[in-house]
Amino acid sequence: MAKRDYYEILGVSTDANQEEIKKAYRKSALKHHPDKNPGNKESEEKFKEATEAYEILRDSQKRAAYDQFGHSLVGKYEGFGRDSGSFSDIFSEVFGDVFETDTRRRTARPQRGSDLQYELEVSFKDSAFGIDKTIKIPREEVCNNCGGDGAKPGTGRRRCPTCGGTGQIRISQGFFSLARTCNRCGGEGEIIETPCTTCRGSGRIRVERKIEVKIPPGVETGTRLRISGEGEAGVRGGPRGDLYVLLHVQPSEIFERHNNDLICEIPITFVQAALGSEIEVPTLDGKATIKIPPGTQTHKVFRLKGKGMPSLRGYGKGDLHARVIVEVPTNLDAKQKMLLEEFARTSGEDVNPISKSFMDKIKDAFNK
Repeated sequence: MAKRDYYEILGVSTDANQEEIKKAYRKSALKHHPDKNPGNKESEEKFKEATEAYEILRDSQKRAAYDQFGHSLVGKYEGFGRDSGSFSDIFSEVFGDVFETDTRRRTARPQRGSDLQYELEVSFKDSAFGIDKTIKIPREEVCNNCGGDGAKPGTGRRRCPTCGGTGQIRISQGFFSLARTCNRCGGEGEIIETPCTTCRGSGRIRVERKIEVKIPPGVETGTRLRISGEGEAGVRGGPRGDLYVLLHVQPSEIFERHNNDLICEIPITFVQAALGSEIEVPTLDGKATIKIPPGTQTHKVFRLKGKGMPSLRGYGKGDLHARVIVEVPTNLDAKQKMLLEEFARTSGEDVNPISKSFMDKIKDAFNK
């Protein structure tokens, strides 16, 4: 019976790349795997056929020779698929993430502990100047009774009798021998006959620890501080994980933050805005005095350089922007109303330049 074309067997085109060829072989091999089709000779032959095709097409030199000479090349590789060494290489390459093929004895390796995250709320003032905080963290610590081994002091671990220390149980089914994780030792290859009474064999216990957290100036909501080595304890002597502190900054009643700049609104009286004045404005480290020139309009912004938030990177500060809000008098008595009415009668266009400009714009708009 004539051999079928290798590209046809795998269902790929002659210009298929290596990833496409590998994917096609994987699909075919899983479909016709003898363990999925016990006693089905046709499936077994199709599996061998697909494996032979893949062995040729995965190798650039063999593929080039096959493309030129066809099946006359394959005589050199007769019996492929029956040779356990060749098949093992291919099977590991394509199905290494599906079937475990390593039969060597496993040694339980140290594992790094898990990272932890703690959410911490700080005041706006503390975010500006920095502060040291003490927090309490529940975490896994190495058991002080067994030293993390998990076995009762005076006893120890021994090789798992079920898997012989490999961590796997090998099952032979038809054409292949497959390996599964040993359910007695959990794949570690060792068992504890007498577990530690303190940690019950886990090697770790849960405790609450106090951790000192240094919060630098300039932090904001969302800042995450990393404290190395303050996470969960490692397993089998592995290093500790890290602790991450996620900060939430309480809003300020006075300042509004934009990056490292601060904005605050300062109310001033009608008289201060009209005649000019000196006023005090709050800053992070006290008060500062600014001059209000005569005729100041509401929403005028005065910049105080270097009076904003410090940079978290440790250099420079932002600015403080003081925005004045002119208050309109309310609850006037009769005399106050009379004086304002007199002021209104005697006011000319020069006294209200913004109103004059606005009215001129209206006239121009309606005269077009």
